[in-house]
Amino acid sequence: MSTVRSAVVVGGGVAGPVTAMALRKAGIEPTVLEARPAGAEDRGVFLTLAGNGIEALRVLEADRPVLAAGFPTPALTLRSGTGKRLGETAIGVPLRDGTTSRTLCRADLVRALHDEAASRGIRVERGRRVVGAVEDSAGVTAVLDDGSEVRGAVLVGADGVWSTVRRVIDPDAPAPRYQGLVGTGGYARGVAVDAEPGRFEMVFGRRAFFGYVVAPDGEAWWFANVPRPDEPARGELAAVSAQAWRARLLDLFADDAGPATALIEATPELEPMSALHAVPRLPRWRRGRMVVVGDAAHAPSPTSGQGASLAIEDAVVLATCLRDHPTVPSALARFEALRRPRVERIVRWAQRMNANKAAGPVGRVIRDAVLPLVLRAPGAAKAQRSMFEHRVEWEPRTA
Repeated sequence: MSTVRSAVVVGGGVAGPVTAMALRKAGIEPTVLEARPAGAEDRGVFLTLAGNGIEALRVLEADRPVLAAGFPTPALTLRSGTGKRLGETAIGVPLRDGTTSRTLCRADLVRALHDEAASRGIRVERGRRVVGAVEDSAGVTAVLDDGSEVRGAVLVGADGVWSTVRRVIDPDAPAPRYQGLVGTGGYARGVAVDAEPGRFEMVFGRRAFFGYVVAPDGEAWWFANVPRPDEPARGELAAVSAQAWRARLLDLFADDAGPATALIEATPELEPMSALHAVPRLPRWRRGRMVVVGDAAHAPSPTSGQGASLAIEDAVVLATCLRDHPTVPSALARFEALRRPRVERIVRWAQRMNANKAAGPVGRVIRDAVLPLVLRAPGAAKAQRSMFEHRVEWEPRTA
């Protein structure tokens, strides 16, 4: 059995508070260090939490506030830019009680997780930016930008795509990989949309990709992915005004069937345009008493719909490994062995889907002809099951 009694968790997004709750359940006292101050997030982008992520939250008895913050989105329809229906697919499979995937604002998810962690007495320190770490035989000391230090028996990097802990573990780790797409989104009311509430519509437009879903209150939530081969320089996208981006999007979707232009016009404020990145296969997830989880270890493209769910799975598996193994290094090695094959398979799948979003004229014709056949193939259903039916458990022990 492990003798670990304390942990420092770096990052307060999705992975951070869930990891802290899982560690507490395993008898390990966590301290969460988050660089951003309280209230830093506005409504922001939205995401979908799949059934496997919800089930992992249930292991921690933390699913109810998250489910309450979102609405069911069990399926999606795929269409071409001409409006042709290419097929449909379930977003995962219902849980035993009928619960399906939930879509919610990322800020609401983070808020619900932090509130739940706080209700359990978990210590979260905000405005605390980690810049390095020093390890010895008994533990790890996180070094902060103000010169202060926080110590624990293990250091968990839950600090996202641009992870500092990942660079501490491996200074030569590959940088996040640009996916050839930039994206934005928003929320619109007052537009008559011919879509069933809670069912995503995904449109492979002639020049860009558009997705939307109608919430139970009638508000339409949408996002757009725009192909761009070269990676934008730092600050380049932010330097373009929201008015210019709106005009650009209206032009891109002008010739496509569907409500894209109406929704864009009706949106009061566009989300900031950002470049889409994924974390490629890392040579190292861990070193000694340090490890990365969630997006810091294996960020898939948002196309996967699995980023948050995989982070939550990581949290549960890491805690059980630290609970069951006699040393931190052996626990972290077991964690990586259990998690790496699954997450890397999903990352690769999302990269293939991104290629469909950025298809050229010939590629669009091939995609629109082949995709309906692929969606009906038995292998597609099997792949769906392997992705969404995966379940992490608190028992049996991982040793």
